[in-house]
Amino acid sequence: MDMTNQEYSRYVEQKAKPSPIWKNLTWAFCTGGLICTGGQALLNLYRGCGLSEGDAGTAVSVTIIFLAALFTGLGWFDRLAKHAGAGTLVPITGFANAVVAPALEFRSEGLVMGVGARMFAIAGPVLAYGISAAVLYGLVLCLFFPG
Repeated sequence: MDMTNQEYSRYVEQKAKPSPIWKNLTWAFCTGGLICTGGQALLNLYRGCGLSEGDAGTAVSVTIIFLAALFTGLGWFDRLAKHAGAGTLVPITGFANAVVAPALEFRSEGLVMGVGARMFAIAGPVLAYGISAAVLYGLVLCLFFPG
């Protein structure tokens, strides 16, 4: 069966199910909001335990990253993300999942060549470009807006 690219595109459009965009947006909004609400509750808890605002914020970040990594390892994160969509990816939970998921996938190749080498397969470029952009913006700030 020979098809041109245009014919194939029309064929795919005919067969593809329409995406329920409003349902997806609502789920993503609610799930992301629940994650952030949980983060705020943790912040209040840590501040109630006597931590400063900065230390409490750090403790919340560490806790949420740990929980997302744990849930990824247990297979719960993927089930949640299947229904919640981008709501699980926008907060730092998505970053933890992006680090842990490839590491788990390649653990059979060993700790160094499997887990270690693949851990940052997805998150590595984000880190590299994020750090590079931060350095560049910092240099621009220092050069053009000293003081």
